[in-house]
This record gives sequence, C-alpha cells and structure tokens, in this order.
Amino acid sequence: MAPAALLLAAALAGGYYLYQREAEAARQGTLYGNVDIREVVLAFRVSGRLASIQVDEGDSVQPGQILARLDVEPLKNSLNAALANEAALAARNALMRKGNRSEDIAQARARLEASQAAVIQSESEYRRQRDLVPAGGSSRQLLEAARSQRDQSLAQRDAAAQQLKALVAGFRPEEIAESDAQLKQARASVASARLALKDASLQSPSAGIILARAVEAGSMAQAGTPAFTLSLRQPVWVRAYVGETQLGKFAAGTEVRVSSDSHPDKTYRGVVGFVSPTAEFTPKSVETPDLRTALVYRIRVVVGDADAALSQGMPVTVRLAR
Repeated sequence: MAPAALLLAAALAGGYYLYQREAEAARQGTLYGNVDIREVVLAFRVSGRLASIQVDEGDSVQPGQILARLDVEPLKNSLNAALANEAALAARNALMRKGNRSEDIAQARARLEASQAAVIQSESEYRRQRDLVPAGGSSRQLLEAARSQRDQSLAQRDAAAQQLKALVAGFRPEEIAESDAQLKQARASVASARLALKDASLQSPSAGIILARAVEAGSMAQAGTPAFTLSLRQPVWVRAYVGETQLGKFAAGTEVRVSSDSHPDKTYRGVVGFVSPTAEFTPKSVETPDLRTALVYRIRVVVGDADAALSQGMPVTVRLAR
C-alpha cells in the first residue's frame, strides 16, 4: 500500500477511535468541552485627551469602577454654552406664552394717538396751502411739501395702528410652536452635553480582569476606539458537544459537575442552560440511522460556582450529577 494511503487510513482510524471514545463517554454521562468566558472591549463614547488611567493589565475590577478619565474642561465648556442657550430660549418662550406687557400696549396706544394728531395737523396744513396757491398766497413747492408731510403722517398712523393690533393680539400659534421646538432642541443639547461629560469617565460594566490596555495617559482617545479588553468573571460557561442519541441525558436544566485536569479533585456545579437546535460537524448525507448517530449538538453549561482556577479555553470534563 502506498505511504499516502497508509497515512490516510491511519488518520481515518484515529478519527474513528476518538469518535468512538467520545460516544462511549457520552453514553456513560461524560462529555468533554472547554471553558468559555466572555470578553468585553471597552471604549469611550466621546473623544478627548486621556487625563488619567486607574488600571493596568491583570488588575481585577468591580462593576462601576473607573478605569480611565478624559480631560473634562472642553466638555464643561460645551455644557455651559448649552445651558446659556437653553436659558435664553426659555426666557423667550415664557415671554411669548405670557403675551405682551400692559405697559408695552399702553405705549403703542399712545404712539397711535400721537400719529393720529399728526395726521390731523398735516391734513389741515395741506388744505391751507392748497387754498392759498390759486390766489398766489403760496407757492407750488410749499403745497407739495405739505402733501408729502400729510402722506408721511398717514403712513406713520397706519404703522402705529398695526403695531398696537399685533401687541394686543399677542404672538401667533405658529410662532409659539417654533419657540417650543427651539427650547426642546436646546434642552436636548444640554442633556447631550451632560451625557458627554459623564462619558468622560470610562467605567467597568461588571466584575472582571483587565486583559489588555491600549491607551496611555496624555494621548488622544477617539470615540469608539478600543481602550481596554475585560474578561468577565460571570457568567462562566462550558462549551461541549453531545451525540444525538444522548441528547435526552443533557437536556436544558440538567445538573452536571465540571472538573479540569489542573485540579482533578475539585468539581464545580453546573446546569445545562442551552442545547443547540441544529447539528454541527454533520456528514455529507444524513439518511441512515447509523449516520444520524454521528450528529453532534452543541450545549452550553453554566457554571454556578466558578473561580479564578477556570481560565478561558481550558479543557474540562462534564459529568452528570449523581
């Protein structure tokens, strides 16, 4: 037999042996898997200069613990500007909703009365000049000047009347609605500025260990750029695989015991929390009962009393709790 054929036959035999061993272990209520610990990549939601860093790689952190801070002065200035704009628009909105003051209306009414008196006087002067021109008592130039003065007085009276009418009527609903929208936008800007100031402190979302630190104090941090990688302490899962014929033994909710080669005498309590509804590593054709037994389903075991001895990717043994 050719060397290549011998190697292929040996590989197939080895694979079949391993599969048979896994199948036998499953029939005895034993599975093999690996520890699966979730990792979180942490980043600032705002950009800025890093003012300080409180943790380093390998440090244990607690939920809410500050990991790093940005320089907050630019963010404080933005917040103060937003607050000032909100105050100005709030005052304007209150004025529009309350309406014009009685003093303003009284002044407008007085200006209208004064303009009406000016109209009477300019009209009288225009008539007098008009009567004097035919007899030679006045010139055409003085008549035109009187006419112009009368027309200006009429225009000023009409303008004063419109102003008084607008003050009495108050602001239009459309103007008030526009002011309301501007004030709402200003308040949203204040809320956004407050949130940006809060986001200047990067907090740990849960307990864990800092696996990686990608920033240094004094450098510029861009929003969304990874700053730390956090390995969570909880939950700790075990990813294992079970054959189709043994699915009933490892249904969701089944209690199991987990152990590792590093500490074979120590066991952890676990519960099967998830069973994949689809098979993995399936053969090309699944038609006969023999082939169907080769299907493998992924299960997730939630370890309830995990400690630091269980590390990411560590091989473990899962046994049914007796």
